Amino acid sequence: MSHGPRSGLTAVSSALLAMSRHLEVRDVLKTIVASARELLDAQYAALGVPDDHGGFAQFVVDGVSDEQWKAIGPLPRQHGILAAMLQEATPERLGDVRKDPRFGGWPAAHPDLVDFLGLPIRDGDEVIGALFLANKNCPKPEGTCGFTQDDEELLGILAQHAAIALTNARLYERSRELTIAEERSRLAHELHDAVSQKLFSLRLTAQAATALVDRDPARAKDELHQVATLAAEAADELRAAVVELRPAALEEDGLVATLRTQIQVLDRAHTARVTFTGHGVKALPAAHEEALLRVAQEALHNALRHSGAEHVEVTLHRRDTGTVLRITDDGSGFDPRTVRRAGRHLGLVSMRDRANGTGGRLTVRSAPGEGTTIEMEVPGG
Repeated sequence: MSHGPRSGLTAVSSALLAMSRHLEVRDVLKTIVASARELLDAQYAALGVPDDHGGFAQFVVDGVSDEQWKAIGPLPRQHGILAAMLQEATPERLGDVRKDPRFGGWPAAHPDLVDFLGLPIRDGDEVIGALFLANKNCPKPEGTCGFTQDDEELLGILAQHAAIALTNARLYERSRELTIAEERSRLAHELHDAVSQKLFSLRLTAQAATALVDRDPARAKDELHQVATLAAEAADELRAAVVELRPAALEEDGLVATLRTQIQVLDRAHTARVTFTGHGVKALPAAHEEALLRVAQEALHNALRHSGAEHVEVTLHRRDTGTVLRITDDGSGFDPRTVRRAGRHLGLVSMRDRANGTGGRLTVRSAPGEGTTIEMEVPGG
């Protein structure tokens, strides 16, 4: 390393502390990649978490601009050097990755990678990721690797701690999912009790109105008004929880079918008209579909609960080399700058994080009295 022992130790310590601070998987991945690139003074760094379908569930890069990442296109597949690190669980240190017989090329917009250092991230016997660096910032003779044995050992230490941080983050997210499931179960019981009570009261009130209709029409009319009120309250109880209680069917049905089904439920549950149009979209990586679905749900929640919209339109379509999700409502709208200053922007931050995590982008257009349009574009599809 080009740093002295003290500064090198400080840098490693800072990187490990930064990894331990984050609980969200995506934040942990970003911190690992940025720390590795800084510690080993490389131009590029990346970390891929494999899925079970020959691709990557998540893929995080550092040293590539948002514009470059968008131009590169869909996430890479598990092939070549990346596949070797995942399948053989061995480090790779190369003077010129392009000359390796396993090299399979890259998209036209991809930056040129020359010297290369990669290591698997392991949790026991399981390989849970591949971490690699490229283009060491140092003078190097033609065909030689700028990354040294010391660099490999340092990256190995970082990979070990990365495995711990990533595993802890996954456990945290799993715990949170279980908490959400428990909350849904609790809500289901409460909903059942509340609606049952409302329906029981409604039945008794209707029976009273029937008994009074001949001998006291005025009182019968009052009782029927109460029936209407109780029916409306029961409908509100159902409307408030129907979407939250319905399990997502993304893995089984795919993104288009899942969106269409959930939007049909929302259209029935709310007074606002909710429509969906999806065409020309092929299957996307699982992480992309998950992100698009969650952004759609968040945007729909905001539109239906807070905007007073009469019509919410959702579209999913191809555009150039990407897939575009758009949610448009004719509600009250807002000033995004004012919302951010007031601190009521966590939903927008979450949506932007999901978009950035796929190498995509999120655009929000809104103004008071002019409705809101939220657009998310991801590579591929």
